[in-house]
Amino acid sequence: MTRIRVGISDHSPPPFEVEREALGPDTELVFLNSRLEEDFKPEILRSIDALLVWRAPITGKTIDHLERCRIVVRYGVGYDAIDLSRLKQKGIPFCNVPDYGTEEVADTASAMLLGLQRNVGRYDVSCRFFQGAWQNQSRETIRLSRSALGIIGVGRIGTALVNRMKPFGIKILGYDPYQPSGHEKAVGYQRFQFLEEMLPLCDMISFHCPLNDETRGMIDPSFLERVKSSLILVNTARGGLLESLDVLEKALRENQIQAAGLDVLPQEPPGNHSLIEAWRNREEWLDGRLWINPHQAFFSNQAFYEMRFKAAETVKLFFEHGILRNQITE
Repeated sequence: MTRIRVGISDHSPPPFEVEREALGPDTELVFLNSRLEEDFKPEILRSIDALLVWRAPITGKTIDHLERCRIVVRYGVGYDAIDLSRLKQKGIPFCNVPDYGTEEVADTASAMLLGLQRNVGRYDVSCRFFQGAWQNQSRETIRLSRSALGIIGVGRIGTALVNRMKPFGIKILGYDPYQPSGHEKAVGYQRFQFLEEMLPLCDMISFHCPLNDETRGMIDPSFLERVKSSLILVNTARGGLLESLDVLEKALRENQIQAAGLDVLPQEPPGNHSLIEAWRNREEWLDGRLWINPHQAFFSNQAFYEMRFKAAETVKLFFEHGILRNQITE
């Protein structure tokens, strides 16, 4: 590969062992060292041949200075902070890494679904304060094999979740208009053409779709009015799928749904919203019904390595073979 200069936006400082392993010793790696575009030095941006992006947004502030850059690659899946139209105008292709944490996200979704369905958190709370013999704390609970799980987005992660949950005997329902005909037969789930037809049948729902104009804010009052009051909702996909924390708080307070497990939030960290305060203070009405993780469903040592290696490898494949792996064109 011809010697190239690759910029790395933020998060992972030198010596870039994983990236060097993927790219080879002749590549020059430059650390931009900020999540803020305003901090990027224009002279560095003008000098790089490729840009690897962690959490920094990439808009015209950066793109206008990319004079030599021939490819931008995102560490990870989401690209809602990337100005794709501006990159297209500049003639710079954009690629992501969609398959690094498939197992980990599916495992986390499974853990949340099973834990909330079996009331693990609520029982932990209820028995914590008892002295002597525990009182009967049985809650109305459907047997797993009599339950239906709806999966919204049956791609890599959604399919991995199907494979994990089927052995429990759960009926698997799926909605994904972008999967080819017959996908449900190969994977093994009941497919729905229209989301509104699937929602009333679900005892649990797990989200595994991207964030775009079609899905942004899809968990809104209209969505929650269509579901069972016993619903368990799990989102390990994108925080922006939830219209707002107000919507979720109302649904939980008014018992429109039973519980929610969230690895992602509309705003991260979430700040001082009343729902978050009730969760932090372990208010009785909510305790054990809301689980929040810090956007770490993707993480394992192996997944983190794989994400870094594949992002850098995507650059190498482009410069050595002209391959645009996982290019996003929308």
